[in-house]
Amino acid sequence: MYAGQKRYYHLRAGEYDRGAWDPGDPEVARLVDLVAGLPPARTLDVGCGTGFLSQHLRGDLTLLDASEDMLGIAASRVPAAALVQADAPPLPFADVAFERVFSSHFYDHLRPTERRVFLAEARRVAPELVLVQQRGDMHLEGQERRVLEDGSSHEIYKTYFTAESLLAELGGGGLLYKGPVFLVVLRNGQ
Repeated sequence: MYAGQKRYYHLRAGEYDRGAWDPGDPEVARLVDLVAGLPPARTLDVGCGTGFLSQHLRGDLTLLDASEDMLGIAASRVPAAALVQADAPPLPFADVAFERVFSSHFYDHLRPTERRVFLAEARRVAPELVLVQQRGDMHLEGQERRVLEDGSSHEIYKTYFTAESLLAELGGGGLLYKGPVFLVVLRNGQ
């Protein structure tokens, strides 16, 4: 993830949940139930952001994010989790250090070459990968302008996956959820 994009998410930390997670939204409630229903596992949450979904994961958790402010919010939600401030990829962990890599709204901000590196790293550190992504009616990717509440404007890279394009890129897996806004996929035995 490039420096401008990291800065955007660092600056967005305090307002992130208002734009991304409306707890009154039935689809967000469905995602929370799905995440809470995953079996407990030693999980690495890559790009954990504010920990909104992380707090519903069961098992030993390690939360990784490039933003100190995002990690601070996540720490208040998941105080028992280990926290790692680092860029990804690469993932600063030993081979098979976890049972699951979980990631929400991170993979879709990586460029194609970064996504390939991330998938190789995820395979290296855990046998299971769960991705939560924003879905599109068609596969689209490229630069997108975002405006924060303070009026500042930022360029980010964003991919809107279809279920088919995401599963094809992962080389298979299972679709756990396909809703109006979100996709959740599981890849076992990476």
